[in-house]
Amino acid sequence: MAAMEASYRRGRAAGAAIGASLVAGGVFVALTVLADQDVAGRAALPWRADPYHTAIGLAELVVPALALAIVVRLFVWRAPGGPDRAQQTVRAAGTMTALVGAALAFEWAAVIGATDAGRHPAPLVGLGVTSLLVAVATVLLVRSRRPAGAARRWRRDWLGDAALACRWTPLPRSWTGPPAVDAVRRHALALFVGASGLAGAALAGAQSIGEQLTDPLLIGWYFVVATASLTAFCLVGNAVAGFVVRPAPGRVRRAVEAALVTGGSTSLLAVAFRDPARAAVGLGPVTSVPTMAWLTLGTGLGVAVLTAAALLLRTPESTGKATG
Repeated sequence: MAAMEASYRRGRAAGAAIGASLVAGGVFVALTVLADQDVAGRAALPWRADPYHTAIGLAELVVPALALAIVVRLFVWRAPGGPDRAQQTVRAAGTMTALVGAALAFEWAAVIGATDAGRHPAPLVGLGVTSLLVAVATVLLVRSRRPAGAARRWRRDWLGDAALACRWTPLPRSWTGPPAVDAVRRHALALFVGASGLAGAALAGAQSIGEQLTDPLLIGWYFVVATASLTAFCLVGNAVAGFVVRPAPGRVRRAVEAALVTGGSTSLLAVAFRDPARAAVGLGPVTSVPTMAWLTLGTGLGVAVLTAAALLLRTPESTGKATG
């Protein structure tokens, strides 16, 4: 009886944390989209420029995707594997809340550094409300946390739940059965890179249309940065929330994935802080696309190569239990 009561309490705590995170993420995205639609008001926002814009844009892109994945998973919430599902979903909600919190931190930094003319009351009210919601979600997430090391025992993942949910659709059973799921699990890295590439192409296309871009180098640069940064997020998110539970990586896979994470993250950071970094060494803002591409993609590629080389030279082959 005591064990059942403890499990019930953990379930309620997880549900409250997930619900609060979804509310905070939804409010953040809604207010951000509304601000983007107001062209005149957007020009006056103190966080319209980098590095603030890059951080907010990443959260605006990733938070809806995570929220959608969480909502879809709720449809199979009572299927077998409840403890794994609850912990993984709480972790995904925590990742979403952390992204929103980071974006809000950049917005507050922009507000603090802005002149009085850039501090309009309406955005500040929305910023305050969203910050309060994130604080509440963070407290609930901390209360619902599980002991360290629990992720090493995961037997269920989001991929399996997605296949289970697809059985209620007209899709052929051969697409959602165990053989298909196992095939996807064996090629999870290709899945992450392919999905990121498709999203990057869509973002580059939308950006080129919305901003009326005609320079193919600029469009290609945008595509590569978006794909690299989204691939890095997929790998980090998978390690945190177990979207696809896989066997422990060997030396080569560990080096490749670590290189993708560090390279993609570094490229995104270079995009966000390119002008402050150049100003710190006495250079002016970036004014040409080739310089932008060399500075951001070259930095990311260099860090990725160094990461892979370090791991391949120093990390011995290892085996272990299933992890994300």
